[in-house]
Amino acid sequence: MSKIFNRKTFDGVFWINGKLATENLVKGKSVYDEKLVKKDGKEYRLWDPTRSKPAAAIYKGLDVFPIHKGMKILYLGIASGTTSSHFSDIVGSKGIIYGIEISERVLREILGIAEDRKNIVPILSDARMPEDYSWIENVDLVYADVAVPDMSEVLIRNCKYFLKENGYAMIAIKSRSINVSKKPQIVYKEEREKLEKYFNVINFVVLDPFEKDHGFFVLKKK
Repeated sequence: MSKIFNRKTFDGVFWINGKLATENLVKGKSVYDEKLVKKDGKEYRLWDPTRSKPAAAIYKGLDVFPIHKGMKILYLGIASGTTSSHFSDIVGSKGIIYGIEISERVLREILGIAEDRKNIVPILSDARMPEDYSWIENVDLVYADVAVPDMSEVLIRNCKYFLKENGYAMIAIKSRSINVSKKPQIVYKEEREKLEKYFNVINFVVLDPFEKDHGFFVLKKK
């Protein structure tokens, strides 16, 4: 397993016995068979870096993780809810996560999680078409995990619609979804150049070996 460069703690993110965790918003319930741990009268859910790219990024030494209690988040490619459930723990009952997912079958898997947690709003839509969900309010952060060739453009388009001034964005870049013939480091460099036209790059880490050929950007709106 890759070296953990540091064990930084962030708002709502903890290290328990050397493993990453978030405090469980829905006591007694796990989401994807993750382990529940009790400590000092609180219940935590271990956050698996092999199942969640932001967790992998934190394990790989991410310095900035701009999710806080009470935040409003737009999540592009929310899928079945593994990562968003941990975001849900962090933002808490006063925060909200709008989750865009193009697959109806996959979105059905998150409905029960959303019902339990009350702060996740699953939306069946194509992240390439933010005009179709233009009713969403402005958000503090946009997170993108969409394995499409134009993933950076998709993030930028949604941020133009929804991201507040001085807001943050994060994106998991899957290099093979963009160009399978290029080395990942070249893809990351090219995507960075696209993103820098709209954002300041705050942090970047490569997610191997947790997620092969993935890079993770933390960005702030210019």
